Amino acid sequence: MTSGNGRSLLELIDGADERGLAAAGLACLDRCLPLLAADRGDVLRPVWAAVARGDGQAWGEAVAKARAELGADGAEDAGAVRGMLAAAPEAWTADALRAWAGACSVTALVLHGRYDAAEVPDGLVERCRAGSPEGAGPLLAGELRRQQAVLESAAHGPTGLRRARELSVEGGRVLRAVVSRRARTA
Repeated sequence: MTSGNGRSLLELIDGADERGLAAAGLACLDRCLPLLAADRGDVLRPVWAAVARGDGQAWGEAVAKARAELGADGAEDAGAVRGMLAAAPEAWTADALRAWAGACSVTALVLHGRYDAAEVPDGLVERCRAGSPEGAGPLLAGELRRQQAVLESAAHGPTGLRRARELSVEGGRVLRAVVSRRARTA
């Protein structure tokens, strides 16, 4: 599934600037927060504000504060979400943010794939990121679309970041509903 402009997720990540990369990684983390079992979306609000300002110092401070607030306990999926935050670079550099955004992309896709009805075949996440999503379930495909839309939106400055945040909130609601439904039927 390529984006509206025909670029794969990998190409969008490769072409993004610092703000877009920070938004991409943060949006993946934000959408996966429901796996921590509590509604903790406000914890990331200062991090989003730092991204909007493009302020590297505020970014590092906000990331450190969010790490402290989210702690380190939890189940496997919760641990993966905390791992995304733990890996967030304190340095506001393209290389560090690109590596982090790429890792967050993979983690978010894998986590969403775990909640799809069907098993995720080996290599599917990588194929999806490269622009070939055949075989992706609805949650995985939806997360892929959101990741692409966030990267495309973030390229448009503060207005685009607002859209990126909206996509993250929407994606978090979807995942929260799936997790809740699973817990009721387990």
